[in-house]
Amino acid sequence: MNILVVCAHPDDEILGIGGTIAKHTSKGDKVYTLILGEGKTSRGATEKQELDELKKESLEANKVLGVKEVFFEDLPDNKFDSVPLLDIIKKVESYIEKIDPEIVYTHYGDDLNIDHKLIFQAVLTAARPLPGSRIKLLAVFETLSSTEWAEDEKTFVPNFYSEISNNLDKKLDAMSKYKSELREFPHPRSLEGIKVLAKKRGVEAGVKAVEALKIIREIEG
Repeated sequence: MNILVVCAHPDDEILGIGGTIAKHTSKGDKVYTLILGEGKTSRGATEKQELDELKKESLEANKVLGVKEVFFEDLPDNKFDSVPLLDIIKKVESYIEKIDPEIVYTHYGDDLNIDHKLIFQAVLTAARPLPGSRIKLLAVFETLSSTEWAEDEKTFVPNFYSEISNNLDKKLDAMSKYKSELREFPHPRSLEGIKVLAKKRGVEAGVKAVEALKIIREIEG
């Protein structure tokens, strides 16, 4: 089975769905990660060396999870709204055509982060159910330090729980490769923050650790 994870920034794929990625690859599924933004420049002046280091960290993190290939598009960080939405859609479409996935995971559409919002819109369009499409599941994940900071009425409400009790350690190991992105607890983008959310969601589902998802569309074959 081919699976495509579409995200805005390096580390979003680990924060949002790293445990589920590890679960897929352990079963022999082929997982591909598409990172559309460079993920750094909105924080101030950034050297090329820093961007290269972030990509290196991303490759190392995805390798831990068994991802087959990582693709980068280098759109401007937190400035996706400066890029025509059609251009983003076309980029996503090109990877869907190339990978021919049966499952697509991406960001929740009402995250605080503008890049996440636009990625959701682009994926929703690019993954529309046209004749011949092999996509059987389109689902969105929550991203620590974005989803939980959105307005109350836009709170993420999951309708699917992916158990990662046996893969939480691997998710944490992968995130530890993102040294430039990690923060100290109680920042949500910390190893302890990741564990807290996984256990909270696990309590909701009656298991030890979970990644919460919202299914946008599922087709039973």
